[in-house]
Amino acid sequence: MGDSSQDEWSNTLRILIATDCHLGYAEKDEIRRHDSFQAFEEICSIADKKQVDFLLLGGDLFHENKPSRSTLVQAIEILRRHCMNDRPVQFQVVSDQAVNFANKFGRVNYEDPYFTVGLPVFSIHGNHDDPAGVDNLSAVDILSACNLVNYFGKMILEGSGVGQINLSPILIKKGLTSVAMYGLGNIRDERLNRMFQTPHAVEWTRPDGQEDSEVSDWFNILVLHQNRVKSNPKNAINEHFLPRFLDFVVWGHEHECLIDPQEVPGMGFHVTQPGSSVATSLIDGESKPKHVLLLEIKGSQYRPTKIPLHSVRPFEYADVVLKDVPDIDPNDQTSILEHLDTVVNDLIAKAKRKAGNKSEPKLPLIRIKVDYSGFTTINPQRFGQKYVGKVANPQDILIFSKTSRRGDGEGKFSDAERLRPEELNQQNIEALVAESNLKMEILPVNDLDVALQNFVNKDDKMAFHSCVRYNLEETRNKLANDSDPLKFEEQEDLILKVGECLEERVKGRSTQPKDFLDLSSGTQSMKDSRKKGAGTQNDFFSDDEDASQMFTSKATSSRKKGSTTSTRLSRDVPDSGGSQTAARGRGRGGRGRGRGRTASNLKQTTLEGFRHSERSASAVAASAVQSIARVEDIDSDSSDETEKYDVNEVVVDSSENEDSSFQGKSRKRAAPKGRSKATASSSRQSKKTDSSSSIHKMFMANRDDDDDDDDDDEDEQRKRLKIQPRVTRNYGAVRR
Repeated sequence: MGDSSQDEWSNTLRILIATDCHLGYAEKDEIRRHDSFQAFEEICSIADKKQVDFLLLGGDLFHENKPSRSTLVQAIEILRRHCMNDRPVQFQVVSDQAVNFANKFGRVNYEDPYFTVGLPVFSIHGNHDDPAGVDNLSAVDILSACNLVNYFGKMILEGSGVGQINLSPILIKKGLTSVAMYGLGNIRDERLNRMFQTPHAVEWTRPDGQEDSEVSDWFNILVLHQNRVKSNPKNAINEHFLPRFLDFVVWGHEHECLIDPQEVPGMGFHVTQPGSSVATSLIDGESKPKHVLLLEIKGSQYRPTKIPLHSVRPFEYADVVLKDVPDIDPNDQTSILEHLDTVVNDLIAKAKRKAGNKSEPKLPLIRIKVDYSGFTTINPQRFGQKYVGKVANPQDILIFSKTSRRGDGEGKFSDAERLRPEELNQQNIEALVAESNLKMEILPVNDLDVALQNFVNKDDKMAFHSCVRYNLEETRNKLANDSDPLKFEEQEDLILKVGECLEERVKGRSTQPKDFLDLSSGTQSMKDSRKKGAGTQNDFFSDDEDASQMFTSKATSSRKKGSTTSTRLSRDVPDSGGSQTAARGRGRGGRGRGRGRTASNLKQTTLEGFRHSERSASAVAASAVQSIARVEDIDSDSSDETEKYDVNEVVVDSSENEDSSFQGKSRKRAAPKGRSKATASSSRQSKKTDSSSSIHKMFMANRDDDDDDDDDDEDEQRKRLKIQPRVTRNYGAVRR
């Protein structure tokens, strides 16, 4: 008998299963701050008492993505107290551990010779403690680096479209029992739903036959953390998405305790839903008794045993419909208060009876959902003041609601949907944009939605910054890869082109889910792309990021603003080309499209890859100098305009902007960079002489470099760029 018992013990794998511990929940509440840690302490104590082979956690070990130091310290203390001992581990991990565990050590923690681990803990991540940030780390990674937890099921989504993942199991052997344990950490439900419906997006690695074992001899377990309540089919995972070769599924994220395994019709496997170990939402489902599951596996058979948790704070819930209660006058608030007081006292007494003869009974949680249709509400805070010291939540005992017009079915369904940690009432950014009649020019609404989720739920301070930088870079690349860069000189509105690029990018992402972009690491990827394209793209502002951002903001301004700016510029610049040219400039400026100055300036600064060749750049400089000289001759009588615009300074600004186009050629310039406005206070005759001399030198230098330039090209450039120096001065020249 003893030998038979020993043989059964050596061939049976014993696993204790728990999910949604939410360590650190309500840590600022003086009454409830220790509830999550006490429940987790009891779970680990049960694992020690039952002498299980390992503890399996189904995600949401922590309540927050970035837990506080106090929460981390208490979690580490509990794990160290129960996991670090010299009790021998009876099972082996025979799979490739470097593939199973996503850390730098690549091994299960009890095999480390420098640690004595007697109770191994295996865990996936949930939606509350999921990886985030540039390094894609979570609080579970901290415990894994401390060798306290074996973190598995971490997927890195790569590739285009919805992405692709490959689930490789942890192969565990104990005697004659072989278990293949698959882990799938939380992925956004909409995306995972589409991945399951996309062929070959989710691949499952089956264990090969080892020694005398066949594939069918493995007992297959899946641990996942996703929505199961089908409020929206696209926001939940259907059990029928899972493969049929599975034998047992541990479902996390849902807080209602459905610990008894339930068979999925037509699939052949059973699903257990342990629920949370601490009440995070005061609704009916959370008031059910909390349990953990002891799973014993021998060969291809298993035996589940549910174990209740006694350290959980008592929670009583009740529904009250005031119109169904007799002897209550809708106009008499006193009668309403008396009835609600009776209900609260009955629930407190019920909680005490369940607690039994505990030495230190905990204050119970009480929640009454009041349907006040036809009645007036009362102040919940004032009502709860009389129960301070009697209940754990005196400030929110009552919650008021009205009968749903949509029917009772949807009202109950809404309660089940809320059976998980209280989160923000999410509103789609696309709806907000539509309500305000806004038109996005560069940023897609889906990217903003992802950035908002990262900023709020993951405390990513750089979420919006990375979103903006990523989309600006993508817009530049789209414009830079245009087949005909010179068509921007003939296009009347550059903003229309930017809008077309936005439409193309949105259409390109039509097959991708909302969170396809990893915007948190977008900045690093953009830096890498700049390094790769440094040899082929325009590097005018490679040393000045602020200037690039300044010109980018100018390029993405609205039409009205562009119209006002262009009109003002055309009005300020002296008329150097006759009435016909001036009328043309005013007409284009009035439409806000800047076919002359503005388009050329944007082309030279923000749209990388759209600059002229060295030959055309020389022609531009020469024609610009000639136009300035013509302005000096025509408007020599206008002293105000001459003093307002210093010719030499404008020429310097133009030469600075064209600096990178003259690489490898003569760098002779007309005037030094340090000219100040004091030149304008000199006499008009001497100023004109100096200007003419410097202009002549600049023109001759450019002419020597471009003897073969075509006269027709120069005439065309002269017509288009007569007012170019004024635009350069208006926006400010960027000097190195």
